[in-house]
Amino acid sequence: MTDLHLISHHLCPYVQRAVIVLSEKGIPHKRSYIDLSDKPDWFRALSPLGRVPVLETGGRVLFESQVIAEYLDEITPGSLHPDDPLEKARHRAWIEYASATLAEIAGFYNAPDAVTFEARRQALRGRLARVAPEVQGPFFAGSAFHMIDGVWGTVFRYLDTFETLGTFDLMPEDEGMARWRAAVAARPSVRDAPPEGYPARLLAFLRARSSHLGELARSMDGKALQEATIP
Repeated sequence: MTDLHLISHHLCPYVQRAVIVLSEKGIPHKRSYIDLSDKPDWFRALSPLGRVPVLETGGRVLFESQVIAEYLDEITPGSLHPDDPLEKARHRAWIEYASATLAEIAGFYNAPDAVTFEARRQALRGRLARVAPEVQGPFFAGSAFHMIDGVWGTVFRYLDTFETLGTFDLMPEDEGMARWRAAVAARPSVRDAPPEGYPARLLAFLRARSSHLGELARSMDGKALQEATIP
């Protein structure tokens, strides 16, 4: 399986899904990072949708993050999904919910003004509150780490940076959610999924947005900015 080549971007949360599976399963692979604002021609030829991640393997190309994550799980011993078909399907459903939550996060950091920002903030908090009753703890389904935990780890990682910019009250006041977030964040595969320098890159990305959150990020003084970029 050393022919696996994952093509990535430094900030993409979807790429991190595949990286977490690669780490959890100990799968040898090659990883490349591209600039999505200046996509090389070879990448355009590979990716039907023009986005990452893309996995090259066996002379073929796979795209879409969850497809790649599922493939990597299936070709290696064991599984990061539950054995029971119904429970596995439930996990996959909440993985899709996490994808929709990432879309809501994009709406939050792209909100152009304070009124829209507040509406997006409430919508995002509502999404996070909706998943809370499903969590058994310390991970989503108890003591075992599953693929769904890694996926939600990419959601929680955004909150880590948002919280360096202000108190937005995004997480519900739920002890189970707090424990889950902490347990997932401490998992080595989740913790190490982004490349080195990720917090600073994400903050720079947010500061460059023509958005309400971008204005908040740009208003930070030098000391606060330095503290916010510490991994």
